[in-house]
Amino acid sequence: MPSAGLKLLISARLCLYNGIMISNPTDRQIFSVSELNRSVRHLLETQLPMLWVEGEISNFARPASGHWYLTLKDGQAQVRCAMFRNSNMRINFKPGNGTQVLVRGRVGLYEGRGDYQLIIEHMEEAGFGALQRQFDELKQKLASEGLFETAHKKPMPESVRHIAVITSPTGAAVKDILSVLKRRFPSIKVSILPTAVQGEQAAGQIVEAIENAQQHSQREALDALIIGRGGGSLEDLWPFNEESVARAIYSCKIPIISAVGHEIDFTIADFVADLRAPTPSAAAELISPDGEDMLNQFEGFEVLLAEAMARKTHQLRQQVTNLHKRLQHPGRKLQEQAQHLDHLDIRLRRAINSKLQQQRYQMDNVQDKLSRVHPADAIVNRQQLIAEYLKRMSRGITQQLETKKSKTAQAMHLLDTVSPLKTLGRGYSIIRDNQGAVVKTVGAVNAGDNLKSQVADGEIYFSVVKTTKKLLKGSK
Repeated sequence: MPSAGLKLLISARLCLYNGIMISNPTDRQIFSVSELNRSVRHLLETQLPMLWVEGEISNFARPASGHWYLTLKDGQAQVRCAMFRNSNMRINFKPGNGTQVLVRGRVGLYEGRGDYQLIIEHMEEAGFGALQRQFDELKQKLASEGLFETAHKKPMPESVRHIAVITSPTGAAVKDILSVLKRRFPSIKVSILPTAVQGEQAAGQIVEAIENAQQHSQREALDALIIGRGGGSLEDLWPFNEESVARAIYSCKIPIISAVGHEIDFTIADFVADLRAPTPSAAAELISPDGEDMLNQFEGFEVLLAEAMARKTHQLRQQVTNLHKRLQHPGRKLQEQAQHLDHLDIRLRRAINSKLQQQRYQMDNVQDKLSRVHPADAIVNRQQLIAEYLKRMSRGITQQLETKKSKTAQAMHLLDTVSPLKTLGRGYSIIRDNQGAVVKTVGAVNAGDNLKSQVADGEIYFSVVKTTKKLLKGSK
């Protein structure tokens, strides 16, 4: 039956139904039941907008047609709902009685019974919408700050000896990780950093575990961290969507693998981490080498090494065989060397004999030439030439002396004619003062000066008594 609020809405809208203006609402206008339900349905569907309603499912029915029929209720009321097959095919969870959901739909009326109902077009688990909005907002914020950038992500180490796992110590995730590591590479050391993985305390414990891992990374030589847990709802996985956890992962200096939930689950930790694994088991496989593959590789290397050694041994054997064929007995080698020395001796003797014969021939030629030119004859000829040269030289020297004597006599006669001594012999003398200078004028001496006069046969010393200067013609 229609509620009181709905009755008021109906009474207010009936006055305008089908465009008929009723001036007096008290005037009697009679509707059939189907007309009434049709009018109410029309009013509900045209006047009420698309609504979001939250409530608990009860009376859930799923007939063979594939449509869903249910009742949404809270503590005070309930409403019938229908969700047709073309809409419920898009739901990714299984609703049932007691499930708290958030639906979006339009209000309608089932005319056959006069019951109004909610036609649902979308359904999600209650609380999912708010959490999803928080997830999207935080994801956009951190992405704008560059926390998801590939350039910041650290590469995984090629060789892993020690890893730490941040998860619940009693959960299935840690068991899966240890099982995989034991199977693939049991020598890897694993440290468990126990934390809660859901609930209000989980995010803080995860951040603290990351910080503790960094503080002890030098001493413990941690190569990588695995942060994760098994699958669950969005609420269960929410600690891995907290901003504090994202920033702790971003700031961590140790490479981190995020392994939260199942393959279809994505968290903020997955985007910030250096590597995302779809499951905890996959994380263990990503960080650890496959021992069987390595063993197979070693076996392959062993085969290759054995084949290489066999080829090398065969090659060396062939070389030894070839060398053995080339190797001769020392006695035979000595015989060959002795024979070679004999040949060299013969060649040397032939060369020496040839050289001696050549030298003898040259010596014979020289002796023949010497015999034709005897040294005694050469000496006589040389003596005759020397005697002739001496005669010629004597005549030449005599001629030169006579010529020089004649020229000397002429020069002496000429010198004698101009000699001062010749002049002195004719009665002239040369007067000199005390310094030996020749007195040429009267003015050069004074009365009382001691002078010296050189004559033809000696010198005369005298003192000047008086000087008289002779006047030359034309002087005044």
